Amino acid sequence: QVQLVESGGGFVHPGGSLRLSCAASKFTLDVYNIGWVRQAPGKEREGISCIIHGSGTWYGDSVKGRFASSKDNRTLTVYLQMNSLKPEDTAIYYCAVCGPQGSEVKYELWSKGTQVTVSS
Repeated sequence: QVQLVESGGGFVHPGGSLRLSCAASKFTLDVYNIGWVRQAPGKEREGISCIIHGSGTWYGDSVKGRFASSKDNRTLTVYLQMNSLKPEDTAIYYCAVCGPQGSEVKYELWSKGTQVTVSS
């Protein structure tokens, strides 16, 4: 059973940084690609990143150059470092199992979510 537990959300001013963490089992990290997806009020879910085994990390266009995802096999955690945050980054963020399907990245089995609010 895949269990993903994220933490690290909160409030930050525009231009600030936050780091989200997603804890998982060793089996989960060895077998599945793990990524991040977000959903803002009134909007559809938006893929943020996906660490793909043997292929690198995919990023959504809206966060390229500002966000970086990494995996620490020692702490069994996937991180999302978010820099230069903008008000439009305000959303609930989820970590999830992810994978490429054609030219897109699909997500499933996401976590409970953590709120990120960017405001002055």
